Amino acid sequence: MTRDVWDRLLAEARRAHTGSAALSEFCAFPDDLAAQDVTAFPIAAAELMAREAGFAPGPNPFRDAFVAAGPLAMWRETYKGTDIGEDFMARFGCYCLIGAGGAFSSQKMWAWVVYMPADLHYRWHHHPAEEAYYVIDGTAEFFRYGEAPERLGAQAVSVHRSNQPHAMTTHEAPVMAYVVWRNGFETPPVLTE
Repeated sequence: MTRDVWDRLLAEARRAHTGSAALSEFCAFPDDLAAQDVTAFPIAAAELMAREAGFAPGPNPFRDAFVAAGPLAMWRETYKGTDIGEDFMARFGCYCLIGAGGAFSSQKMWAWVVYMPADLHYRWHHHPAEEAYYVIDGTAEFFRYGEAPERLGAQAVSVHRSNQPHAMTTHEAPVMAYVVWRNGFETPPVLTE
């Protein structure tokens, strides 16, 4: 049963990824996937995402698959021990699908879900990995150092260069995004000073 949930999510990720010209150009969906065990680790934001009422009404298979896998996921606390603040830590959610801690491994691409409820700011941060955010549902304002901010909704993509500081803010709506790294897997994000 558990593996079925992850396989369904992987199928939806593949469908969205290969169906997006911007994501496919950023990197191909990996052909070296291997299943791996996941140790569930819930956080407060996992429950927020499961109960989120601010997403678009009706079915969204990709969003719904990420929500269904949430109780089985190893949720991340990337910024634990930093000065990012308790409110952010209580409301920001992220778990891996492909990569360390995820249900699948790949040497070519790592992928996560990121969830933020309405009215939350994800501070400026950076990492060596090149990254693409694909909005699954909701909207957010994306900031990239040296570029104009963009307000993006469903199926839009924001690409971040290696070590390019970036940030994100939700306003009246939540956001759920599929986040892809194509390299630089060994170094986690850090807050930009």
